[in-house]
Amino acid sequence: MTTDQEKQVTGATIWLTGLPSAGKTTIAYELADRLRAEGHRTEVLDGDEIREFLSAGLGFSREDRHTNVQRIGFVAELLASHGVKVLVPVIAPYADSREAVRKRHQAEGTAYIEVHVATPVEVCSERDVKGLYAKQAAGEISGLTGVDDPYQEPVAPDLRIESQNQTVAQSAAAVHALLTERGLL
Repeated sequence: MTTDQEKQVTGATIWLTGLPSAGKTTIAYELADRLRAEGHRTEVLDGDEIREFLSAGLGFSREDRHTNVQRIGFVAELLASHGVKVLVPVIAPYADSREAVRKRHQAEGTAYIEVHVATPVEVCSERDVKGLYAKQAAGEISGLTGVDDPYQEPVAPDLRIESQNQTVAQSAAAVHALLTERGLL
């Protein structure tokens, strides 16, 4: 294989963590389109789809959230180990859950990149893509990550994006640049 061909099949997990409505999924799909256009095998493990199909029946307790993150991490590592660029726009609110996923990847020799989409809760609340902040404010739901349930921000992510200060394309380009810098593209 030539160097270019080897890079084409280098897999990696790119985990985008952040509050609800931070922009994780939007950035992931923007980046996925770019990676696919460049010929990379790419999958997006959308947190909502995973909850419906892989983690149905799990609630939002700390234990259930940990189980959900570990399931997603397992699938991501499996795909990445087979040459897929796996984009994971999932809140993953607890540092120990994210660290367990990172360690699984390290143990398997699979690249893992953590991107913190560090959008302030005030901006996320204004965006309120799914209406969660409004429902929480109205008392219809509780346990909203970053409001009345904890979100442990990454201490040392591979990349921190403040999505409120740049376009989606700029955010995706920043992740792309990091992947290039790390030799994953």
